[in-house]
Amino acid sequence: MYDMSGKTPAHILIIEDDPGIAASLRSALEREGYKVTWKDKGEDGITFAQTQSPDLIILDVRLPDGSGFDFCRRMRTLKLKQPILMLTVRSDEMDKVLGLEMGADDYLTKPFGIRELLSRIRALLRRAYGELSTTSSDVLYVRDIVINRSQGQAARGDISINLTPTEFRLLVYLAQHPGQALSRAQILDAVWDADAALMDERVVNVHIRRLREKIELDPGKPDILLTVPGIGYRLVK
Repeated sequence: MYDMSGKTPAHILIIEDDPGIAASLRSALEREGYKVTWKDKGEDGITFAQTQSPDLIILDVRLPDGSGFDFCRRMRTLKLKQPILMLTVRSDEMDKVLGLEMGADDYLTKPFGIRELLSRIRALLRRAYGELSTTSSDVLYVRDIVINRSQGQAARGDISINLTPTEFRLLVYLAQHPGQALSRAQILDAVWDADAALMDERVVNVHIRRLREKIELDPGKPDILLTVPGIGYRLVK
């Protein structure tokens, strides 16, 4: 497990079939002190993630043995909760939205700068293992859902709700502001940290939709996480 104090370097898994790109990424990340593992196939990446539990996964969309979107979805189905940063070769908005729908936490379009990549990685690690993984024993309640911040878990009764780190942080933020109409910009600021300026507000819509699918009894008729027309969203306890 990654230690935010820096004593234990974060372990990053790169799933990328292009040896040149992989080598460049590996070199840059290792210079920053990260431990890096590279796999050139999606199946190998999933097997490694299941057995070795890397702290963050960089996943290319185009892989020789399948689509990165499908591998991302499978990892979430297997309850792998590590942050996933997807790499796409196109700037097509549908590609970005699809990646988020499949369970990715963030995306970058090739070509990209190393500085931007490192910024995204630091933000993802901070969100997943920083503030929400302190020793605080804060417990939040949303209807019959119990949110344990110290454990990074949410549950309805005895049934655990399988949330990604970003989904968990989003739920915590909303639960900390019950009844308040929050704009998408506010949510981006709070949940995505300093990266908010770099991200499209539609990212919030996708994550809200995914969160509804996990916490609402009827996601098609939400009564916990409501849309506030012209503003954003409101959580009702």
